[in-house]
Amino acid sequence: MITTDHQKSLPKKPEPFFLGYSKRVPRGLGLFFLLVITGFVAGMAATALFGASSIPDSGNGQARWDLGRQELFGRLEYTPYPVLRVPARNGAPARAYMLSGLGKVGVIARGRPLQDLMVRADGIMLNRGDLSMLQVMPDHMGLLNAEDFNVADYYPPARVKLGKWRLTGEICDGKCYGGAMRPGRGLAHKACANLCLFDGAPPVFVSEGPVGGRNFFMLADQRGRLLDQTITPFVGLLVTAEGEIEQVDDLMIFRMDLDTVKVGR
Repeated sequence: MITTDHQKSLPKKPEPFFLGYSKRVPRGLGLFFLLVITGFVAGMAATALFGASSIPDSGNGQARWDLGRQELFGRLEYTPYPVLRVPARNGAPARAYMLSGLGKVGVIARGRPLQDLMVRADGIMLNRGDLSMLQVMPDHMGLLNAEDFNVADYYPPARVKLGKWRLTGEICDGKCYGGAMRPGRGLAHKACANLCLFDGAPPVFVSEGPVGGRNFFMLADQRGRLLDQTITPFVGLLVTAEGEIEQVDDLMIFRMDLDTVKVGR
């Protein structure tokens, strides 16, 4: 192709650029932004899908409405979240039940005046694998001091420290994951899970690998206290974290060091 001096002197077509005060994005840049955003969303979805598929599936959780209201007697331990420690009976070992309320609520406020006392809890059981939680009924009979029920005092054994661990898994709200809602995990459930956690439902860590035969851990911060909003961005994602683990009867508690939490393995 022959190029004349006149053609050589013609100005080149300017590269597209974005002006912050402009109401329109240049066509070329608009396509670029669309591809970047699409790729990012697809990548996050693939990461979440791969992470969820790598966590052991213990089947669907169940809200056992078919069993009716269950009555339990035990000593209420308040930290990090209310747990009812039930003594061994009729050949069954001692157990520790996480507690929540009906709906997207916990029982933190209701349990505060009953901490370290023998109580009667009444509600609907949730079960998924080795995770057990009692949804305490909202009426006045749901959570009561047991002093009027003629039950023997029970002083549970001390918690057993299992040392420091590095776990990979997913942070969920124990109530929905236990069977109150489905799927109860993953990005599809993230918004619902955060609402439950914000209102005091116990968070759980579903681990890829077991510790002491358990894959479910009630979560606390590094000092064994309630978790704050720091965990919100990590809910529903595959994450890795370090922390101390302690055993409370059949329940494991993961005291997570929030500074070590990262997405992925």
